[in-house]
Amino acid sequence: MTTIDPARTTCPVPATETERVLLGHGSGGQLMAELLDEVVTAQLGEPGPLEDAAVIGVGDTDLVFSTDGFVVTPRFFPGGDIGSLAVYGTVNDLAMRGARPVALALAYVLEEGLPLAELREITASVARAAGECGVRVVTGDTKVVGRGAADGCYLTTTGIGVRLRGAFPSATRGEPGDIVLLSGPIGAHGTAIMSAREGLGFESEIRSDSRPLHGLVAAMIAAGGPAVHALRDPTRGGLASALNELAEASGVTVEIDETGLPVPPQVASACELLGLDPLHVANEGCLVAFVAASAADAVLRAMRNHPAGYQAQAIGVVGEAGDLAKVTARTLVGSTRVVDMLVGEQLPRIC
Repeated sequence: MTTIDPARTTCPVPATETERVLLGHGSGGQLMAELLDEVVTAQLGEPGPLEDAAVIGVGDTDLVFSTDGFVVTPRFFPGGDIGSLAVYGTVNDLAMRGARPVALALAYVLEEGLPLAELREITASVARAAGECGVRVVTGDTKVVGRGAADGCYLTTTGIGVRLRGAFPSATRGEPGDIVLLSGPIGAHGTAIMSAREGLGFESEIRSDSRPLHGLVAAMIAAGGPAVHALRDPTRGGLASALNELAEASGVTVEIDETGLPVPPQVASACELLGLDPLHVANEGCLVAFVAASAADAVLRAMRNHPAGYQAQAIGVVGEAGDLAKVTARTLVGSTRVVDMLVGEQLPRIC
């Protein structure tokens, strides 16, 4: 009888797919970062740190430009739909660079067989959301593909805005000593989508937090000006990925207090049931900011005085660059754990 020495055995690692696109490449986490770095930016040229939107100087005006595709399933979910989500998502990307939105372009990819009544409902939602944000849809495009070539309806929105006076937020501007501010509860969007998609029965308790954030950002800039160093809306990949992206771009570390994170009880329960980490669950109506300590209290007060930030709170501090983990969390028992980016695809088709 052969005796196996456990110390000398190895566990084979599954082969990793490297030549085809995976669902995880759209997660907003580590796989997406690798895809952008190794495939997209490698061909297009190094764009610098990846931001939510680009600032383009035109004469004496700083224009802010962003584009985004929306493929959410289901198209209608508790708290929103693909139409309003497309508008808010692009407006929020502009806001993360300190911009006031000015105009949007809208492109449809429609699958043959989509009911026209549903298309009218989605378009009416786009119009309502644009009106709420004070922007107009000024141009666009429509394409129709055969049955089975798309999931009913995809939207792409492109936005242009004008940067607010005194606003210079960038993923690269985080500094040691900055206070990390979060505008509100996390995890609602991703869990609402999962519940609606899988029929899990959470619809009556959990609604997406989808909403525009440009007004909140304007209030923050009015209170803190250039002391608002960095802004990011933690959509795909959740708060964990957003913090890691900012830390990487700024060359700093971040420590947050996990016990103080605003996770609604119903979201926490759903995540526990589904085996999800709320830090990795997508959001569509909150932002995280790095703000100079000298202005943090004033900015936090301004956030709490705005409807989109009335539950804002300080959740951590920015530190010096470290050799290992970029983001860590202090736990309930007083230990510290690494908060890494989402690795695979936690909730596909959430925006």
